[in-house]
Amino acid sequence: MSAGSIPTRGTTLGRVANVLSVNLARVRTNPDPRAQSKVTGIDKLAASEAVMVRAPGPMRGGDGSGLVGDTIGNQKLHGGDDQAVYAYAREDLDAWEKRLGRELTNGMFGENLTTSGIDLTGALIGERWRLGADGLLLEVSAPRTPCRTFAAFLNLDRWIKTFTDAGNPGAYLRVISPGTIRAGDAITIDYRPDHDVTVGLVFRARMSEPELLPRLLAADALSTELKAYACKRALKRGSKTG
Repeated sequence: MSAGSIPTRGTTLGRVANVLSVNLARVRTNPDPRAQSKVTGIDKLAASEAVMVRAPGPMRGGDGSGLVGDTIGNQKLHGGDDQAVYAYAREDLDAWEKRLGRELTNGMFGENLTTSGIDLTGALIGERWRLGADGLLLEVSAPRTPCRTFAAFLNLDRWIKTFTDAGNPGAYLRVISPGTIRAGDAITIDYRPDHDVTVGLVFRARMSEPELLPRLLAADALSTELKAYACKRALKRGSKTG
């Protein structure tokens, strides 16, 4: 599912790409009774003012989210520098609305940034986005992997499998340079690495096609967790064939 062509370095996207909304957590009880965390920040509402974005530090013991005022419920699995900001495309939400037959407001998938005009599934790991007017620079680091809290929040049976099969996971980004962001800010590609490892490829490798895992090692900017996982599986595969 493509929301627009990927541009060359330093240019704006073929269609005007921007942030439709910046979404912050409305902390609530975790709807998954088996969850490790009793509260969750997956329920997001659009912020009316500019929001400060900075690197949150490590997953465990850091600030959790990269957005000031946001909340991460389970910092054993979510948040930290490699998952500082989560973006999901409005185009993909619209497709899910038709498929599920229900309204999905901006932030409904727990995303911090609801975007328009950019193909998140086709974004390259290590691709850098400049947003707003005061220096915010983000780097694509990983796809989102669906969890039980996500499924319980939407109250959909077999949601993890349904979401995985669709292959449009949205993108996690790390903060390279801090700054503020607000609804309406433009998104510009500031840098694109010289490899073909996309968010969609990483998602498929992690969730359903492990034979693709060795290809992920071409992306230096891949999240630490996924890089370690890909290395481990590649070594294991090599030992079996050696």
